[in-house]
Amino acid sequence: MADRQAFQKSIPFPQPSAPLFQILKRVYQYLRPYWKQTAGAYASLLGILALNTFIPQLIRWIIDTGIGQKQPAILTWSVLVMLGLTLLKGVFSFLQGKLSETSSQSVAYDLRNEIQKKLTQLSFSYHDQSETGELLSRAVQDVERVRFLTGRATLRILDGILMLVVTMVMMLIMDYKLALLILVTMPLLVIQALRFGTRFRPLSLQVQKQLAVLTTAVEQNLRGSKVVKAYAQEDVEIERFEMENSRWFDLSVLSGRMQAINMPLLFLLANLGTVIIVLYGGNQVIQDKLTIGVIIAFITYLGQLIEPIRRLGLIIPAVAIAGSAAERIFSILDQVPEVKDEPGAILMKSIQGHVQFENVSFNYGARKILKEISFEVFPGQTVALLGSTGSGKSSIINLIPRFYDPTTGRILIDGMDIRHVTLHSLRSQIGIVMQDTTLFATSIKENIAFGCSNVSDNEIIEAAKAAQAHDFIMETSNGYDTRVGERGSTLSGGQKQRLAIARALLLNPRILLLDDATASVDTETEHLIQLAFARLIQGRTTFVIAHRLSTVRNADQILVLDAGHIAAQGTHETLLSTSHLYRTIYNQQLKKQESRP
Repeated sequence: MADRQAFQKSIPFPQPSAPLFQILKRVYQYLRPYWKQTAGAYASLLGILALNTFIPQLIRWIIDTGIGQKQPAILTWSVLVMLGLTLLKGVFSFLQGKLSETSSQSVAYDLRNEIQKKLTQLSFSYHDQSETGELLSRAVQDVERVRFLTGRATLRILDGILMLVVTMVMMLIMDYKLALLILVTMPLLVIQALRFGTRFRPLSLQVQKQLAVLTTAVEQNLRGSKVVKAYAQEDVEIERFEMENSRWFDLSVLSGRMQAINMPLLFLLANLGTVIIVLYGGNQVIQDKLTIGVIIAFITYLGQLIEPIRRLGLIIPAVAIAGSAAERIFSILDQVPEVKDEPGAILMKSIQGHVQFENVSFNYGARKILKEISFEVFPGQTVALLGSTGSGKSSIINLIPRFYDPTTGRILIDGMDIRHVTLHSLRSQIGIVMQDTTLFATSIKENIAFGCSNVSDNEIIEAAKAAQAHDFIMETSNGYDTRVGERGSTLSGGQKQRLAIARALLLNPRILLLDDATASVDTETEHLIQLAFARLIQGRTTFVIAHRLSTVRNADQILVLDAGHIAAQGTHETLLSTSHLYRTIYNQQLKKQESRP
């Protein structure tokens, strides 16, 4: 506990990167399309304010006239009028809540759509450096905080400010001396509220960031639970999570302590007014300078003041938190994709599959991955990529569909620089089957048809048969309608890869990017995958990260990569006699496959 207290004292208060006013101004611009609902909510607020201003005056009149002058008829009718006004206030409250919630939920809807659209558009380089848990936190928790800000929070702040002003005016009109004595406490309330909000906003930003770290830790442990258990790292991961959880706890305790001090202090300052009314106002009534009705009206107004003040004490921290949340959301929305359509980009029409790399270099951060790579692949040819880990094989695969752009040089398909065509028209003609196959938690049929619109069930089945997947699909509980688990967890690696091959066959691309690694599957499954690959590459320009001897033997050309350079290029027979590096790779990795059936 002592360590935590020392930590809390040492926590710095970082300054936000943008003024809160600018952030809030941008947030409220999202209300523009829903101005009718917003206007209706604020009109209802004004109706409630008018009733809250009038009802204490009606109470004063009932007490001084109906009760004080003993007129039961006035008392009866006045009470009925008050009942009607209370019902009307309820109607206004309903409209205010309904309309404000509709507009704020619409803002949240738009923000989530924008975040999803932006995350989909952002380049691989952004996602490489981002953590999934943190992005999820921004898309869910931060949007919810902004929704609260654009709805009830702003209404309550405006209601509180207007109520303060109007109530002050009414009390000054009734008795300015008593009102001035009561209103002495108001500046103290405002100063305390502003002081609290200024300090609480940067702390709330730290709390949110640490919560995102916790979310990421949970997400990574769930996703990698098998690896954690396989390497007996449960205790290590538990301890790591406990450290992050402890930091979040310390920040939250500090936040709670600030709020725990703030609320009682606000109530203390507000309740000083009641003491003044009873002491000074009571003496004025005894001296016949004020009526009981005026005192009751003052107490009623003060009671109406305490609630807005209490709300301000709660809402100001919420605004600070929402401002930090909005700042995090806008940091995503303001990201500019590194890879995007150039102005005037044209549609790439149906291609033949002629691929050229011209002096292509590629840097990933400070590392130079590819160094002036040049080669040419003609339509229908198969290119096998060989090399050690980090030699640049995956980078070549990733550059063709523009997951990344080359640092220098250019890539041509059918003579067109791929940076001059739209990303959609480029990628729609490229099929990708990697070892780490991504499937979605939907049906097998939907996973095969992903990326293809208006395909029939027969086309899906034919693609699955060609991919050697139909038999195992029919053995599942619901056939093609069987739902796979998250990331395809209910299927084996070989089954997932064959579904990916079926997906590529259904797309019918002119260029294929493949990883033929089958080390994790049994011999029978490997044979089925090889049959599917053979069917898939027919007539298509194919780039294969090669792991099998049959792949390199059948390739039209082999690119042997070493430290980002093309160290050797040619066919299997040619390279065996001309390239020492290829012979080394062949002897160490491929030759042993000759003895396999």
